[in-house]
Amino acid sequence: MSLQIDLAYHDDPVRLPEAARRIEEHGGVRGLFVAEAAHDPFVSLALAATTTSRLELGTSIALAFARSPMAMAYSAYDVHRLTGGRLILGLGPQIKPHITRRYSMPWSSPTDRMREYVAALRAIWQTWQTGEPLNFRGDFYSHTLMPPLFNPGPVESGPPPIWLAGVGPLMVETAGAVADGFLSHPLLSRSYFTDVLVPQLEVGRRGAGRTDDAVTVCAMTMVVTGRTEDALAEAVAATRRQIGFYASTPAYKPVLDHHGWSALHAEAHSLTLEGRWSDLAGLVDDEVLHTFAIVGEPSQVHAGLRERFTDLADRVMLSMPYDADESLALHVVSG
Repeated sequence: MSLQIDLAYHDDPVRLPEAARRIEEHGGVRGLFVAEAAHDPFVSLALAATTTSRLELGTSIALAFARSPMAMAYSAYDVHRLTGGRLILGLGPQIKPHITRRYSMPWSSPTDRMREYVAALRAIWQTWQTGEPLNFRGDFYSHTLMPPLFNPGPVESGPPPIWLAGVGPLMVETAGAVADGFLSHPLLSRSYFTDVLVPQLEVGRRGAGRTDDAVTVCAMTMVVTGRTEDALAEAVAATRRQIGFYASTPAYKPVLDHHGWSALHAEAHSLTLEGRWSDLAGLVDDEVLHTFAIVGEPSQVHAGLRERFTDLADRVMLSMPYDADESLALHVVSG
């Protein structure tokens, strides 16, 4: 397979060191990524670093606006140092209710804020790498103090690359303009990727005067598989629930609109307002399921990945939003 494969890890961090060791030993996976959901991703990646030496380790994603750039800079830099320079810092904005109501942090002008956030991170890391004075002054963030006592000093490999996640056009264009990589949301179809996301990335790249290969493009996609018919059925049911949840979220409505499924969003969103979360899966028919997920036995999924993403993405990240251990993911990778 010409595609470089990454795995998204959804399980308990306690299992992560052993899972990461097995994934690295397999040899067919480029990177292992963890999301910021019920656990701190940097703690998880620090655990994964204890049993690996080659596997790239990344966040998919860390919530930028839940932390100041300085707080993010320290966490990412420490993990990058612990891993010997193997961190990929994937950042995303999350949606406003989570930032303001769950984290009690400010929200405004998310694309402008994200652009400045990335610049602030790089300014902080530049100070740590070179010792030059820190003097970053922006519209949202200001960092002008870095006494020697609080400067961790340079990392031999240099700072970690920054990938940005995006769904809406302005955030995708921002990724094309300022990030080292772009990470799609897993509610992804081939046509949305080719007809919408790729052109938007190109707009950002051209506007910033960047070359075509300046941004690594990673397509995160849901894969649905199992070793038995019952296991596959359970995976299908779990993925229908996941897609139903995504469909209920206004931020992901553009993906549904692209396919003419605006009514699906309206119905799903209505169910969540009524607290009927368990009914979301029933809205996801086979057409929707197969549009956004690759479904089948491991060998079929392997072939489906090649068909959907070869020559379109630099890397593909497999997301399995159900009870699946790393051995099943590795089976898919092996084909």
